Amino acid sequence: MLSQINSVIFCTTQIMQVVIFVAGCYFFGISIFGWRKRKEKNPGEWLPQKKFALVVAAHNEETVIAHIVDSLNRQNYPGNLFDVFVIADNCTDRTAEIAEEHGAKVYKRFNNEARGKGHAIEWMFAKIFNMKEKYDAICVFDADNLVTSNYLLEMNRQLCEGHKVVQGYIDSKNPFDSWITCSYSIAFWLSNRLFQLPRYYMGLSCGLCGTGFCVDVEVLKEIGWGATCLTEDLEFTMKLALSNYKVAWANNAVVYDEKPITLKQSWNQRKRWMQGHADCASRFLGPLFRKAFKEGDLIAFDCAVYLFQPIRLVFIGLITIMMWIQTIFPTSPFYNLRYVFPTEVWYIFVTLQFLYGPLVVLSEKKFNLKALIGFLIYPFYCITWIPITIQGFLSKNNKDWSHTHHSREISILDLEKA
Repeated sequence: MLSQINSVIFCTTQIMQVVIFVAGCYFFGISIFGWRKRKEKNPGEWLPQKKFALVVAAHNEETVIAHIVDSLNRQNYPGNLFDVFVIADNCTDRTAEIAEEHGAKVYKRFNNEARGKGHAIEWMFAKIFNMKEKYDAICVFDADNLVTSNYLLEMNRQLCEGHKVVQGYIDSKNPFDSWITCSYSIAFWLSNRLFQLPRYYMGLSCGLCGTGFCVDVEVLKEIGWGATCLTEDLEFTMKLALSNYKVAWANNAVVYDEKPITLKQSWNQRKRWMQGHADCASRFLGPLFRKAFKEGDLIAFDCAVYLFQPIRLVFIGLITIMMWIQTIFPTSPFYNLRYVFPTEVWYIFVTLQFLYGPLVVLSEKKFNLKALIGFLIYPFYCITWIPITIQGFLSKNNKDWSHTHHSREISILDLEKA
């Protein structure tokens, strides 16, 4: 009986190690294409011609709403070619009044049944489609964001080049408020350079980040929004892939996002992300893999592999725990765990992971003493993803939306001076 258990454990852990290694090599291989940045085209070569509806979803955001509206109104783009809309979604504070005072067109929404950002922007899209004023594209932002003045010029260039969906560069407006905000910032800096940029260069689909993205109106009308789960950005990215559309990347269109300050805030937010990720994986993994193998669609395949990523993270957690058990109890059933690949391979794997991040952040010109200290703590942040992922997957059917509190009153002028 014990030998049978040992055999099952041995085979299972071997499969886990192979999955971890192969997926790691896949993501590493793609990231290589982002090591060297290509020279960006000058957006000024394209005259401003696209008209934009800039949509800000806000729920009780009176502390920060003025700053996002002001930064959007400061766009280096003709004023007659964009309008700022704020959705005051189930607000009980002065969000609507403050947004109006700063020049936004405010639409109040009250619906306690269909709660959450996905429902709110779907409601707003329907209103925009029926307006007399017609727009070429819609850009979506969160209330805590700040946007650089060249954002619309960059999106205009991307649309004029033929792209239909574009994601801007997500940066942090409070990277060094706490060890959590620093870890978040490092994660986004790495993702921008090693996940988003190489996929753009390779012609694959980048991932929508929930904010700072632009969608062609005709695409929205054709396939509909319909992304109302806890991670509406991921859901819409997968929906686009199944509809033969991909997400482009605007590396110079920077959107600053407020990161959670405490571990509790971060845990709740990331658990919500993993709940949504699990929901999307259960609905889209099969169709994406079928499309990938039936049509030879690399974009669908890459999106499917990304949906599988949290499962790989759980495997890493389980293997790590088993290795600790093996170290403490050398005669445990896990004694052969480390020998699927030579030990040196794993050492190289871990060393690359450790050195890779600082080099990328240095090349992104984000490196300083605080960032260096942040990298020392960053592994702990990564470890917290393991229980969060498990918790999120186990509660994927819980669709209750939770609001992340925002309180950092920083203007775009403050960031430009820094």
